Amino acid sequence: MKSLSLKQIDSNQVTYYDLNNEINIPVDGQIPLKKDKEALEAFLQENVRPNMVTFPSLKKRFDYLVSHDYLESEFIEKYNFSFIENLYQFLDNAHFKFKTFMAAYKFYAQYALKTNDNTMYLENFVDRVAANALFFADGDEQTALSLADEIIHQRYQPATPSFLNAGRKRRGELVSCFLIQITDDMNSIGRGINSALQLSRIGGGVGITLSNLRGAGAPIKNIQGAASGVVPVMKLLEDSFSYSNQLGQRQGAGVVYLNVFHPDIISFLSAKKENADEKIRVKTLSLGILVPDKFYDLVRDDQDMYLFDPWGVERVYGVPFSYVDITKEYDNLVSDSRIPKKKIRARELETEISKLQQESGYPYIINIDTVNRSNPIDGKIIMSNLCSEILQVQKPSTVNNTQTYDKLGTDISCNLGSTNIVNLMASPDFGKSVETMVRALTFVTDNSDIDVVPSIQHGNKLAHTIGLGAMGLHAFLAKNKIYYGSKASLDFTNVYFMLLNYWTLKASNTIAKERHETFSGFEKSRYYDGSYFDKYLQTDFAPKTTEIKNIFKDIFIPSKADWEQLKKDVQKDGLYHQNRLAVAPNGSISYINDTTASLHPIINRIEERQERKIGKIYYPAPYLSNETLPYYQSAYDTDMRKVIDIYAEAQQHVDQGMSLTLFLRSTIPEGLYEWKDGHTDKMTTRDLSILRNYAYNKGIKTIYYIRTFTDDQTEVGANECESCVI
Repeated sequence: MKSLSLKQIDSNQVTYYDLNNEINIPVDGQIPLKKDKEALEAFLQENVRPNMVTFPSLKKRFDYLVSHDYLESEFIEKYNFSFIENLYQFLDNAHFKFKTFMAAYKFYAQYALKTNDNTMYLENFVDRVAANALFFADGDEQTALSLADEIIHQRYQPATPSFLNAGRKRRGELVSCFLIQITDDMNSIGRGINSALQLSRIGGGVGITLSNLRGAGAPIKNIQGAASGVVPVMKLLEDSFSYSNQLGQRQGAGVVYLNVFHPDIISFLSAKKENADEKIRVKTLSLGILVPDKFYDLVRDDQDMYLFDPWGVERVYGVPFSYVDITKEYDNLVSDSRIPKKKIRARELETEISKLQQESGYPYIINIDTVNRSNPIDGKIIMSNLCSEILQVQKPSTVNNTQTYDKLGTDISCNLGSTNIVNLMASPDFGKSVETMVRALTFVTDNSDIDVVPSIQHGNKLAHTIGLGAMGLHAFLAKNKIYYGSKASLDFTNVYFMLLNYWTLKASNTIAKERHETFSGFEKSRYYDGSYFDKYLQTDFAPKTTEIKNIFKDIFIPSKADWEQLKKDVQKDGLYHQNRLAVAPNGSISYINDTTASLHPIINRIEERQERKIGKIYYPAPYLSNETLPYYQSAYDTDMRKVIDIYAEAQQHVDQGMSLTLFLRSTIPEGLYEWKDGHTDKMTTRDLSILRNYAYNKGIKTIYYIRTFTDDQTEVGANECESCVI
């Protein structure tokens, strides 16, 4: 075995940092991209190879890792070892190589298995891929080979918790994040805080809706006094996430959601302000708001809006506040004297939302009526997750005085993965690739058993949900010399996500047929009655532009007859998964995939990353060259309506949501937005309001962060959720 310790590497004795930093120094007006290749090779030569534990044979490697509690034995024992050797030969024949220094650095720093003292590497990329393929295939040799093929060619990227933990003996959960709801009683609040502690401990971000809680000043039954509202609960949750941080390995992360018609909405937003009193200020907790259509109507008409206390609403309607259709019932709520309410100006609240987004990037926006209109599942979606892409129905629980359940509802765990658009478009069989990905994600949902939070365990058992997404849209467009936001880019996005939808439906139907099992409630869904498929039978989603027709010329495009057959198959045998698609931010893992994050434009042609321990690392945009340079415009110099248009094309095919971030400069470039002509070039609350309304009118379900690049070269709202970045 090699003996040089990682701890012995002195940053002054290696060359790869300096070589990488030279990318940012133009030579004769050109970006010296070759320096990154030199940095990559230097990193492998100076860091990886000297610190890699080697073994005389593959068998001895696995024996060592199992006997020393690095890998589980159970998943390995499901295969003949001769098959594992064949799998490795298959992977070796793929001749995988990292393309950039950042990709290799990220993998070995954050994903590669290391010795207990953190001084030696125990696996390379091929080893991690093999562990994933063997683990998620669950003993099925053909699935293991197919999955190895998808991951080694980087067509598929499992979510960070899955990719990192697959096969490890000492590991966290395989799922990415969780969603729980709290109802309006102390037992539920206590159980919710305990759930937040437990879920933060085992990994992943936690989303919690507080919309059901009575507002500050509301009466409390049998007690002289009044409720304290949602802000003290927010403080309790923030402290819980801070305390439960996986023994200091990561910061616990959570988001709280509140309906804009909740009486505490102003104090909820104020808790995130920089100048908020320390007694109410939340520093690390993320905020999101649930926005019904009625709010947009009231803002448009410059009317007053009424805020309704949840305890009164629940008393009248018999269900928690989250489950009442505010838009439909608004006039009834206003006129009902049994429901306590107060009045504010709708546009004043709209301005407060924009001010906070300017200052902090929060709150996330969930257009909750848009979400539920397109929801094919029986029930109501009431919230989202830490990155705003998970949208699934929930049912409330009833918790008794012993903190156990009189009625066990359903909450949510997120089982995520992502396609790499550039590489999946080069797949020899697009449909087979997607089916393999769905089967890998199905293993995660089938084997997720979060017993510390029974409502999540119950929801996952009934729904079998997954969330397959995509990364690398800007990379694909630039590589093919297509401008982001152009007619061709919209055409491509539409067709790509139509294909993801089609093939995930096919795969889910196949699995349901194999297992003779569907998700719970399938018979009450729009899949069962067939109405879900109407748009595909009434509208042709095939490529429209010559450019995109050429790109898809060798890829199967389903006809209306194919959709009709799929409809019949689904009605006959069902779907295994209640939900299938969701587009996460996938920022961190996109570097390992040598591609651009999610569906967003790049931020910089040469991105500067501040790594905590070593300083700055520079990452050139994928496929960057003199030819692709014009197609790589920064998100901060891009009209955000183009980004919204791209996401809207994808959203029509995605059953859940997408983490849509808006990027703006504090000083808006001249000519970018026509409404700025003749007015200040500074970003204002009006700019954000216009863009939010544009997104709403385009059918966008959620808006994640607002990121602002300030005049002093800093970014506001640029926090990166490490649990959901895929």
